[in-house]
Amino acid sequence: MCGIVGVVSATPVNQLIYDALLLLQHRGQDAAGIVTQDGRKFFMHKAKGMVRDVFRTRNMRGLPGMVGLGQCRYPTAGNASSEEEAQPFYVNAPFGIVMVHNGNLTNAKQLREELASTDHRHTNTESDSEVLVNVLAHELARASSGAPLKSEDVFKAVRAVHKRLKGSYAVIALIAGYGLLAFRDPYGIRPLCMGKSADGTIMMASESVALEGTLHQLERDIAPGEAVYVHEDGRVESEQCAESPMLHPCVFEYVYLARPDSVMDGISVYQARLNMGETLAKRVISTVPPSEIDAIIPIPESSRPSAMQLAQLLGIPYREGFVKNRYVGRTFIMPGQSTRKKSVRQKLNAIGSEFKGRKVLLVDDSIVRGTTSKEIVQMARDAGAVKVYLASAAPPVRYPNVYGIDMPTKTELVAHDRTVEEIRQVISADALIYQDVDAMKVAVGKINPAVQGFEASCFDGEYITGDISDVDISAINAGRNEQVEDDEDATLV
Repeated sequence: MCGIVGVVSATPVNQLIYDALLLLQHRGQDAAGIVTQDGRKFFMHKAKGMVRDVFRTRNMRGLPGMVGLGQCRYPTAGNASSEEEAQPFYVNAPFGIVMVHNGNLTNAKQLREELASTDHRHTNTESDSEVLVNVLAHELARASSGAPLKSEDVFKAVRAVHKRLKGSYAVIALIAGYGLLAFRDPYGIRPLCMGKSADGTIMMASESVALEGTLHQLERDIAPGEAVYVHEDGRVESEQCAESPMLHPCVFEYVYLARPDSVMDGISVYQARLNMGETLAKRVISTVPPSEIDAIIPIPESSRPSAMQLAQLLGIPYREGFVKNRYVGRTFIMPGQSTRKKSVRQKLNAIGSEFKGRKVLLVDDSIVRGTTSKEIVQMARDAGAVKVYLASAAPPVRYPNVYGIDMPTKTELVAHDRTVEEIRQVISADALIYQDVDAMKVAVGKINPAVQGFEASCFDGEYITGDISDVDISAINAGRNEQVEDDEDATLV
């Protein structure tokens, strides 16, 4: 999960891209980068860190041009500690291409071998995004056959890219001297939308909030498998480039990843979370009598809409019992487990008067590793709660995710191979209530019937691309375990 943005304008775009990345900062806090084009030359700055820390005045002055890309990175493949793997990625042939990518290629290893042996292209990092930009460059070279690039060549290249790539990908690429290209995987797993401002500026972004927050009107989502080509003069062309596209967005976007004020694939994230709270109410009643609950308290931020709806339906007071330190990042997307554990108490502080002598129901958006949940339950007890119940607006996360969310290792998931009762004991709650998988899909999907289904593999174990086996999962886990060890060593140093 990363935040990506691309802009074609008649005025300088460096500040606009910076502002859009700030609005997408929740999607990635590891690194950030911006590239702009002035004439036929690219200007790039990227580094590890938050957007506000990576870009200083001197960096912004070095990014001239009226076309550009940006990304805030959340690493799920490659080396999280490597600054070289910050995006955008650049290749100089054909034409000169820079690219940003949100997602995860499940066949990156195979593609890297093909690039070396067949396409004769070199990759210098472990990032699947570098693999992707080289595949795109190779197919653009084949489609154009050495001649100036035409629109039909661009769409032909994307059709070839779709046939080679597996996994999830939302991509924005800048082709020097030609324009901006955006496309999305045939299942639409990762989000991508486009909008326009009053002065004609065109923006592509991961979430609608980046458009609205920079005074762009959301026009539509990029369809699964679709490619949109924006010429440097602002002309827009689009074409469906996948053979059998299906809209199956990642349901975890609505559970946790996206901002509540975004609309993705016609589904309001806020409304989706309200709906999940509504269906969760039925599960709570069957587990804990409402008379045994004095207050419903959300674990900020993503769970608030679900908690509010739950409280309203059960007729139980809704209270804010935790204060969040906004200067600490989202614990779920922090790189190391030790960092996550340390950050929980730094991020949240309990308001004692809301807990003392009360039986409270804490509501979280999801429970992934269980580390944060256990810490928060203990915080509630330390603040004087008599009983601490915990409800998750999402179902148990039981399976690895391979499409760009940092939960690939089974042993990291508290729900894997455990019953709800066993999870409750690990977390030390007095009761634990989970959302139902099918109920969650219905709750989110009924907002837009055009959505054909959801990528929900972390909940149901069904991998929409159909190419993931236990062997693949083991290979991913082996690579991740090596990286975790490297990260821990780096932390000790």
